[in-house]
Amino acid sequence: MGANAQSGSGIEMLLMMGVFFAIMYFMIIRPQQKRAKEHKLMLEALSKGDEIVTGGGVLGKVAGINDNFVELTIADNVTIKVQKQAVASVLPKGTMKGA
Repeated sequence: MGANAQSGSGIEMLLMMGVFFAIMYFMIIRPQQKRAKEHKLMLEALSKGDEIVTGGGVLGKVAGINDNFVELTIADNVTIKVQKQAVASVLPKGTMKGA
């Protein structure tokens, strides 16, 4: 009888671990993958003239794009180059006129 009680608790523990990993997957891993996919699609859709904000809070208009970098115009005659991954979001057109 003691052996059956021992194996029953082992199965329960395995079941609890499975439930824990399922919860972790749906609460942490899956949403993170979804955000990464959305960010990748946003970067692929970038085009010249888009107004963006970087992760560091720099607001600028896209002046040029290559494989890894984006050139931003942040003021008259001031252009900087940032990594594509630094782009946090694309702003609605006309946002920079008010800034």
